[in-house]
Amino acid sequence: MRKPKRAKAARKLAKSPAKSPAKSPARSLARSLAKTPAKSRKAGKTRSRVAAKAVHKTRPNGVKPDDTRATIRNLRTKLTQALRRIDELEAAADTDFLLGIPNRRGFERELHRAIAYMKRYRASGALIVLDVDRLKPINDAFGHAAGDEVLKTIVATLTRQVRSSDVVGRLGGDEFALLLWNLSATDAKAKAVTFEEAIDELSFTFRGQSVNAGASAGVALLGSHAEAGRALEEADAAMYVRKAQRRHEPRIRIVAG
Repeated sequence: MRKPKRAKAARKLAKSPAKSPAKSPARSLARSLAKTPAKSRKAGKTRSRVAAKAVHKTRPNGVKPDDTRATIRNLRTKLTQALRRIDELEAAADTDFLLGIPNRRGFERELHRAIAYMKRYRASGALIVLDVDRLKPINDAFGHAAGDEVLKTIVATLTRQVRSSDVVGRLGGDEFALLLWNLSATDAKAKAVTFEEAIDELSFTFRGQSVNAGASAGVALLGSHAEAGRALEEADAAMYVRKAQRRHEPRIRIVAG
């Protein structure tokens, strides 16, 4: 008689060796390290130190926090100095080095700002272009140092005749421009005549000789509809008309001392 299959399977299972419990990852790693030769473990530590140094080198120059703050303060100081230097250079680029007033670039910038203000607030003003008469004969007779002295004296005279809010600039050579606020057409023309008379009255002495220059001024009114370029052209054209009117006057008067 055959034995049941279940009894046969049970006897086979009883004869087979018992399986060991599953090993944990930590226990497996410990046994692996225990079997690793000491020389290999030492090499692993060396590799770890090299890796740590490599990580340290990834920091910018190995800078510590205190050093970083000091570097930031130093950079901010240099930035402030650089910005101050930029402002100085920009001011120098807009200033006539001889007379210390705005040059053409600086004056045109002021004129654009003034017109923008007038358009926004409906203010008014006047632009006067003034050309120094008889400067070339003075330069030819006494040298450019004498001409420079004439220009400096004329600028001082004009500056005394205007308000602190007004602007006196040099367009180039012997040509000047004045930006005057809140003047009517009548007042602006009267102011131009005042400038001419003040310069006509100036007297200079070079090499024992007395010399007089002069000036011709043209006016353009400024308002909410003004444009800088057009205003300069208008004042310049009026100045040349005025210069033609004064051609009958002596070009230069030299009196021996």
